[in-house]
Amino acid sequence: MKKILLFIITVLLITSFGCASRDYVRQQIDPLVDRISKLDAQYAAIEKRIGSIESKVATLEEKIGDVRKESQDAMKAANEAKALAQDAMKAANEAKALSQEATKTAQDCCNRADAAVAKAEAAADRAENAAQRAGKAFELQQQK
Repeated sequence: MKKILLFIITVLLITSFGCASRDYVRQQIDPLVDRISKLDAQYAAIEKRIGSIESKVATLEEKIGDVRKESQDAMKAANEAKALAQDAMKAANEAKALSQEATKTAQDCCNRADAAVAKAEAAADRAENAAQRAGKAFELQQQK
C-alpha cells in the first residue's frame, strides 16, 4: 500500500506542475523567433556583402594581373629601348672616332698642301731667278 500511495503522490506532484500552455510557449518562443529572424536577415546581408566583396576581389585580381602584364611589357620595352640607346651611343662613339681620324687626316693633308705650296712657290721663285739669269746671260752673249 505504501507503494501505491507513493505512486499516487508522485503522479499528483508531476501533474500539479502541469504542462506549459500553448500561449505560454508562444510567449516564450516569439522573442526567440524574432531574434532568429533578425539574425537570419543579418546573415543573409553579410553573405550578400561577402559575395560582393569576393566579386570585387576577383575583379581586382584580374586588374592586378593586367597591370602586372603591362608592367612586364613596359619593362621589356624599356630594356629594348636601353639596348637601342646603348647601340646608338656605341655608333656615336665610333662616328666620333672616325670624325676625329678624318679631321686628323684632313689636317695632315692641309699641312702637306701648305708644304707643297711653299715648295711650289720656292720652285717658282727659283725658276724666275733662273729665267732672269738666263735672260741676263743671253743679253751678255748677245753683247759679245
